[in-house]
Amino acid sequence: MNARDKILGRIARTACAESGEEIAAYLAQHPRGPLPPPPENLLAHFAERALKLSSDILETSERAEVPAMLARYLQQNSLPMRGVCWPSLTNLPWRQAGLDMQPRPANGHDLVGVTGTFCAIAETGTLLLLGGEQTPATTSLLPETHVAIVDPTRIVATMEDAWDLLRREFKQPPRSVNFISGPSRTADIEQTVTLGAHGPYRVLLILAPA
Repeated sequence: MNARDKILGRIARTACAESGEEIAAYLAQHPRGPLPPPPENLLAHFAERALKLSSDILETSERAEVPAMLARYLQQNSLPMRGVCWPSLTNLPWRQAGLDMQPRPANGHDLVGVTGTFCAIAETGTLLLLGGEQTPATTSLLPETHVAIVDPTRIVATMEDAWDLLRREFKQPPRSVNFISGPSRTADIEQTVTLGAHGPYRVLLILAPA
């Protein structure tokens, strides 16, 4: 066994030995650093930051209205009235709104993907999504248009608060954790910002309570 194998083996044994309680105790002994004061209105601050990231935003007080709002948005932007959604969102009245939303992971041919969110971060206008059987990550990553349903009561002030919420609600880490801050963008070519280079070039946030 070479030095590399020994080091990796030690890391693996340590990771397996640590329980959730041990991790929590370690974090408690290492308090977070200074944070900016939280905004007075988390929802308003989140919306402001998300708009600056080139996201579109719609808002409703009834989650059952989400499909009809999405249908109007797709028509106004000449987008297809079909796509995929998280299996956890199949209870919404998609067909009544004239939409064909398949509850499955997205593939390269799907142009619209609808997801929920675990929470949203007001400081940066960022979404936090957890990957799993009912919440496949491809639905937010592959389609050209990503539609995210955001529960306003699940907006937290900072990323640190988002991690705290995740640790409180999950004993085991999820399959994946994805942070999404507006449409995909890059400035690799001649320092010119291009949307959609590595993922969706259009992001619609629909604020709707659960």
